[in-house]
Amino acid sequence: MNPSPGTLWIKICGLTTPEAVEAALAAGADAIGFVFAESVRRVGTAAACRLAGPARGKVRCVAVTRHPEQPQIDEIITGFRPDILQSDAQDLQRLVLPREIERLPVLRSWQAGDTLPRRLLFEGAVSGAGRACDWRAASAVAQRAQLVLAGGLDPDNVAGAIAAVQPFGVDVSSGVESRPGIKDPEAVRRFVAAARAACPASVE
Repeated sequence: MNPSPGTLWIKICGLTTPEAVEAALAAGADAIGFVFAESVRRVGTAAACRLAGPARGKVRCVAVTRHPEQPQIDEIITGFRPDILQSDAQDLQRLVLPREIERLPVLRSWQAGDTLPRRLLFEGAVSGAGRACDWRAASAVAQRAQLVLAGGLDPDNVAGAIAAVQPFGVDVSSGVESRPGIKDPEAVRRFVAAARAACPASVE
């Protein structure tokens, strides 16, 4: 999870089909996420492992959880082998993870003076609901940490979000779907293209 300086990091989350994985790879995403929490996008470890197969070594594969217990995490690590584990910040403080797995803590609010991790994902109270987070708060956090912006993003508003927040990266799920849980390949392509265009330094 270390793009070149000035390069925007882009994650397509909540993938449930081989076509979605193919679309994310073709569009040039940096990471793909598989949801293990309660959601219309939830997949099991075996399904996630199959779906991630074509992406291994090309993009970062992220296991997305929320308030998991240690046995579930152990199963995900053994069965799916994620590159990154994403969960609420308080979850990651109590979970035991192998050192080689990167952590992506999720913050849903922030107040001046709060301690921040070096890198985090900032979104609203409900994941995957298509609701924008507080961009003003996100912008303040982005000045203090490497912030991945999530919540309510889509191909039409991602450029404005990047301009307002100046994030390290962006994360999209429902904003590139044709129906809940099913990604629209053209929307994925448009999202990545719009995000790259909004961050000219990312163009090689």
